[in-house]
Amino acid sequence: MRVFYHPADLRRPAEIQDLFDTIYQRFGRLDILVNNAGIQCVCPIKLLSREDWNAVIETNLTAPFLCSQQALRIFETQGAGGCIINIASTHGLVGSVDKVAYVAAKHGVVGLTRGIALEYARTKIICNAICPGFTETPLVRQQIAGRAQQNGMTGEDARRALVEGKHSSGNFIQTEHIARCVIFLCSSAASEMRGSCLTIDGGWTVQ
Repeated sequence: MRVFYHPADLRRPAEIQDLFDTIYQRFGRLDILVNNAGIQCVCPIKLLSREDWNAVIETNLTAPFLCSQQALRIFETQGAGGCIINIASTHGLVGSVDKVAYVAAKHGVVGLTRGIALEYARTKIICNAICPGFTETPLVRQQIAGRAQQNGMTGEDARRALVEGKHSSGNFIQTEHIARCVIFLCSSAASEMRGSCLTIDGGWTVQ
């Protein structure tokens, strides 16, 4: 297995272009794109700055759009199909207080997924999304720390309060859960899943 790192800033279209050009030059093909970059801003809408709004939208929605465009260009050139998986969020299906930019961006990612899936429904290019609930990542750990500081709670109490307020199971999603869903969506078993949004949310959206 060959792995390489490219320091592209996904808020810069020219760097996204260079990322995909470099991938094609190094490996000679592209089969799978997983749009997984994301940032968060927890803030009431009346206090949300234009700069923070733009940063969240550019990173969480515009970047997947631009990366998908690049991947589709390569998929079409190869003529052998391809797979795009967008890591959306439960917040692409429901709303939450103080997360208006994130919720708007992730709803957009769900729409982007469905639009691509329909445009390429008659081809071997497929596009689906995964909508995780609270997952133990640096992004969520930052939210836990902020909640603990704001409410004078211990880190463990803040962690428990965050997940129990949403997940019926009381458990956080693990990155391995998402990774295994990605593998499934890249397999032949998912070849007729077009524009689907798989939820991994501990029962959040069925309440």
